[in-house]
Amino acid sequence: MGSDPERSGNRIQVIDRAAALLDAIARYSEPVSLKVLGAETGLHPSTAHRILASLADNGFVERDAGGHYRLGLRLLQLGVRLHGDVDMRALARPVMEALRDRLGETINLTIREGDQVVYIEKATPNRSIHVQQLIGSRAPLHVTAVGKLMLAAGGEAAIRAYAERTNLPAYTRNSITKVERLIAECAQALESGYAFDNQEAEMDVGCIGVLLTDATGRVAGGLSVSAPIERRQMDWIEPLTAAGQEISDQLGSRPQGRRRH
Repeated sequence: MGSDPERSGNRIQVIDRAAALLDAIARYSEPVSLKVLGAETGLHPSTAHRILASLADNGFVERDAGGHYRLGLRLLQLGVRLHGDVDMRALARPVMEALRDRLGETINLTIREGDQVVYIEKATPNRSIHVQQLIGSRAPLHVTAVGKLMLAAGGEAAIRAYAERTNLPAYTRNSITKVERLIAECAQALESGYAFDNQEAEMDVGCIGVLLTDATGRVAGGLSVSAPIERRQMDWIEPLTAAGQEISDQLGSRPQGRRRH
């Protein structure tokens, strides 16, 4: 039998290369050029382009008008089914729409992917000025409300490891850049059952977030409300928490895992 040029030992080279490209794209919050991806992965531009074209045909990446690449919606669809065959987006959408109508602000559904949150669904209000989050966009855990809760759920050691990996970059003057402060804020958020983004990812935007849990008791995602900071209200916490619990219930979350607020 002849040797397969796409195989290396017991590994399939093209799959390894595709995985390297997906990992490289995931490290950036904005779409990435072919040149950067080639430099990140060490792949020849023609090889990277060929693999990216196949990934795009299958929905795993998307190519914008400028020729830059970002992760595709098919990855998000697979991600929300990671712990079962329940489509979290479909379950959450009616609850999100009802919460949007009640609060009059943007409602976001997120999952964790590595050191970032990924926005996988949204419900936007019918008003001229509102927060706009693109489905598929990403943000670092430490500058988002749900991200802080996701960090907190992993415990102090995991927060310290995250801080060491990322160096806690600042995105605004309000971003948390000291690990001890992040640990304290995450602990308080987990105790309260909700967390805030106080203009930490973007100036003039404030968020409140809660966690979603599944039948295994694991964190399945996050639900948040985003608004211009001057419109954010503390009395949103109760309906947001109730909406989060409703989605968690549909995901099979057990009553004994609930936190008092």
